[in-house]
Amino acid sequence: FFVVWYPMASAELRRAFQAARTEFKELSIQELKDYEQLFVKYDTGGDGKLDLQELKYMMEKLGHPQTHLGLKAMIKEVDEDLDNMISYMEFLLIFRYAKNGTLRSEGLKAIAGSVNVDEVGVGGAKNFFETKAKAIADNPAERDRAYHEQRKEEAKQKAANKAAFKQRAAMFQ
Repeated sequence: FFVVWYPMASAELRRAFQAARTEFKELSIQELKDYEQLFVKYDTGGDGKLDLQELKYMMEKLGHPQTHLGLKAMIKEVDEDLDNMISYMEFLLIFRYAKNGTLRSEGLKAIAGSVNVDEVGVGGAKNFFETKAKAIADNPAERDRAYHEQRKEEAKQKAANKAAFKQRAAMFQ
């Protein structure tokens, strides 16, 4: 078991993450968390925006390198505030447009396809929730409910493991 470390987001970016949960209701909490991680991973400047260089780096790491003009076109497609950078909310537009089929840029389609939200859960709970997720189809409210159930199940498992450890440790005292 290993933990992947991502840099901490600024307070301003944390507020944007919270605001996204109300604005992007078609995305589940787990999807938003995955997109948040992806955004923070490639926002190497920590300014809450992906500039041209950071986008170039992201595309190279995702295996879809782009030309300078291609990168500019990608930014232009989602850049609502015309600052030639992609903010977190604009980043989420990539996934909204991908879901409704209006995404034009092949590079942005590559980003949208890079996040595999199906890889959630741990241990035995993973299979349970994957089966449940397939039954739910594409209802964000149901996916959020399933996500919260998964978190509760993981917390119960963690508490049971901790109690079992304490019980075994008590035998050695």
